[in-house]
Amino acid sequence: MREGTAALIRREDYVAPAYWIRTVDLTFDLDPAKTLVTSKMKVERNAAVPHGPLRLHGEELNLLRVLIDGESVSFRQEGHELIIESAPDADFSLEIRNTCAPEKNTSLSGLYTSGGGFFTQCEAEGFRRITYFLDRPDVMAVYTVTLRADKAKYPVLLSNGNLLETADLDNGRHLAKWHDPFPKPSYLFALVAADLVSREQRIRTRAGKDHLLQVYVRRGDLEKTEHAMNSLVASIVWDEARFGLPLDLERFMVVGVSDFNMGAMENKGLNIFNTSALLASPATATDADFSRIESIVAHEYFHNWTGNRVTCRDWFQLSLKEGLTVFRDQEFSMDMAATPSARAVCRIQDVRQLRAVQFPEDSGAMAHPVRPDSYVEINNFYTPTVYEKGSEVVRMYQTLVGRKGFEAGIKLYFERHDGQAVTCDDFAAAIADANPGSALSTRLEAFKRWYAQSGTPRVQARGSYDAAAQTFTLTLKQHNPATAGQPGKLPQVIPVTMGLLSREGQVLPLQLQGEAAPVGTERVLVLDEAEQTFVFTGVATEPVPSLLRGFSAPVVLDDGLSDAELLVLLKHDADAFNRWEASQRLALNRILQAVRTGEALVLDTDYLEAMRAVLRDPQLDAAFKELALTLPGEGYVAEQLDVVDPQEIHAAVEAAYQQLAAALADDWAAAYEAHQVKAGYEPSPVQSGQRALANLALSMLVLHATRTGDTVWPGRAYQRFKDATNMTERLGALAALVNAHAELAEPALQRFHALFKHEALVVDKWFALQARASEDGGKTFARVKQLLQHPDFTLKNPNRARSLLASLCMFNPAAFHRSDAAGYVLWAEQVLLLDGINPQLAGRVARAMDRWTVLAEPYRSAAREAIARVAAKPELSNDVREIVERALASDGSAA
Repeated sequence: MREGTAALIRREDYVAPAYWIRTVDLTFDLDPAKTLVTSKMKVERNAAVPHGPLRLHGEELNLLRVLIDGESVSFRQEGHELIIESAPDADFSLEIRNTCAPEKNTSLSGLYTSGGGFFTQCEAEGFRRITYFLDRPDVMAVYTVTLRADKAKYPVLLSNGNLLETADLDNGRHLAKWHDPFPKPSYLFALVAADLVSREQRIRTRAGKDHLLQVYVRRGDLEKTEHAMNSLVASIVWDEARFGLPLDLERFMVVGVSDFNMGAMENKGLNIFNTSALLASPATATDADFSRIESIVAHEYFHNWTGNRVTCRDWFQLSLKEGLTVFRDQEFSMDMAATPSARAVCRIQDVRQLRAVQFPEDSGAMAHPVRPDSYVEINNFYTPTVYEKGSEVVRMYQTLVGRKGFEAGIKLYFERHDGQAVTCDDFAAAIADANPGSALSTRLEAFKRWYAQSGTPRVQARGSYDAAAQTFTLTLKQHNPATAGQPGKLPQVIPVTMGLLSREGQVLPLQLQGEAAPVGTERVLVLDEAEQTFVFTGVATEPVPSLLRGFSAPVVLDDGLSDAELLVLLKHDADAFNRWEASQRLALNRILQAVRTGEALVLDTDYLEAMRAVLRDPQLDAAFKELALTLPGEGYVAEQLDVVDPQEIHAAVEAAYQQLAAALADDWAAAYEAHQVKAGYEPSPVQSGQRALANLALSMLVLHATRTGDTVWPGRAYQRFKDATNMTERLGALAALVNAHAELAEPALQRFHALFKHEALVVDKWFALQARASEDGGKTFARVKQLLQHPDFTLKNPNRARSLLASLCMFNPAAFHRSDAAGYVLWAEQVLLLDGINPQLAGRVARAMDRWTVLAEPYRSAAREAIARVAAKPELSNDVREIVERALASDGSAA
């Protein structure tokens, strides 16, 4: 449906299908222009629901024939459905033959071509672009797949499961036959036919079984797959050790493709990856890329159980697999980091990402619960709320029942539901039932409000100390602001992990009123009412509360702490997350003060000395220092304001950086010199932290130098850029020059492109770096407009389109939100162009306008005009129409 108002799909309207498909035998005669698909299915009627016609989904297919038990059958086609009224009551076989056109499929959903090969992406509803089927996650079938293709062009033929047969055919063609013994929904189907090479490794799991691991990529990329393979092996080992979940197929395959809408896809036994999430070498990938690849490889492998063996009943339950699996990959990353400090850095980075992308979603036009109530286009709900906030919900389960209790709950979950399509309620019940009497099981229904209520809860904390009674009274209040469709909210279950420190930084024992003795120095308070009071006894000195340690719940905390109290936490808190949080709060308070008053920002001596102390502290890891000394992002600052002027925020943040650079210049220089990595490259937490701090120091030194006219540090940055032996240092030096708009930035950019023009993923970095550069008088925006015409830029490749458009529109507010509305004009033009090529990608870029209603004038009116211009186009995809119509409707809807 591409015109008019699309149908609204509601969770409450779910009904099981009238028929089940138990087995599928698929045969593909692969041809780019016309691929022939023959599907033979064993179908049975679902006696649990009223009898109705068999309705199969299909889009952009050419239907050739339909047979039931070998005989022709009457049918009709309505919209995107093939309807058979006379399907038998008894079990029957259904054969469908159709063709599709992979080379015309620019949406990259279903079967498409890329780089001379065939690839698939079937989540969420892509299988219906391959053949007619009950394309819904609760229909799980056993698949046998035969692929036939030209052997010279497509020597590698892959599908899910285990390889049964290969053979040569006439006319230079060949076949491969695959069988997946595990029932799966159609969204987990995959095939690949291409000229690829593979890295192979055989492993033996704890269960004593041998498995073949394969990573397939195009020729020339094989040397960039070692890290991905190592990450896969580590993931398999970890999942079996931590949760007792073994690899269950003879082989596990990973394939890289450059044209892909997502990061990767967990198809059973045949994961398909965007090359950006798979390929890495020190010369072409940064430390962040190595870390991201490890995380995504783990994520997709972990889906083998949390998503594949147990899947979603319907798409409203998407967080059942995604939130749970993000949590699992975050736990994996922390375990791989090993040291407490490195684990804390992982947690800080995850929370920073949550706040950057999910908190704004919670307060914008597309705000929705972790389990949405309705949608028009399911592609629009692969969101930070479902993934990142969903992960935080799973983390709260673990906080409430403990690590061992959570593992017991996971074990019960699989005992009950292996091979089934289930709901978030089933998962909640398993965790609670495995932990009777826990803080979760006694509050289960209230806890599940996290699935039902959108928005980010606000928690206010206020403490009072009675010196005579030696008591500290902590009062917690919660409130969840109105969001679209949810004007009022009920209290949620919020675990608050906390501790108390003396003003000198000593840890204080925790004894609640009514307890016979102190219970440790850290504990979890459960806030499940609108307001609750907790009284601690035996508190010998006025304490500083350390609340929400480890970010124990996805909330906004107002603890009312003074600068002096925040400095106590920054210097002494045993919780590294709250030490970092204190550094951010100290900076944020000063930036917000300047924005709200309109006065020029001037950083005070106390703050500057606190940051100097962080930079000099020999006990702090370099990675932590880099995070603590990086200021809050402009988007996060905007989240704290009711009315947002992006240019005022940018001016305040830039002023803070310039003053931090100038006041700590000697310390930055010392830090830069002290954190040069002399050893051979490895993406370890220690080396990565050293490079991160060195890069931050260099950026500060170049920024200060360009403002003072000094040429030494820009020159040193250019030399580092030329001499670097790894991409992290090279890109860090280039970013320092580009963000400072130094004179040497232009020759460095030209040299970088010349060096890496044949490395697509590195060219993506080149585009993104320029689009994300700190805006200075319109220079960045003007450069983006030029880059849209660059010979290497295309809207057809998602990575390339995102590198420029998403970088500008979603991650560079000062360059995008212009008083002359030029950024909005560009956004509208590009969204409409993208919608005709790849609606899913267009929908992602359209999300840049989610929070237009909080903008100050003249931005607000200009933004609305641009959104209305897009919405006025008669033929829009469901992906874009849902987003822009909700954006327009959000004007006052949450007031």
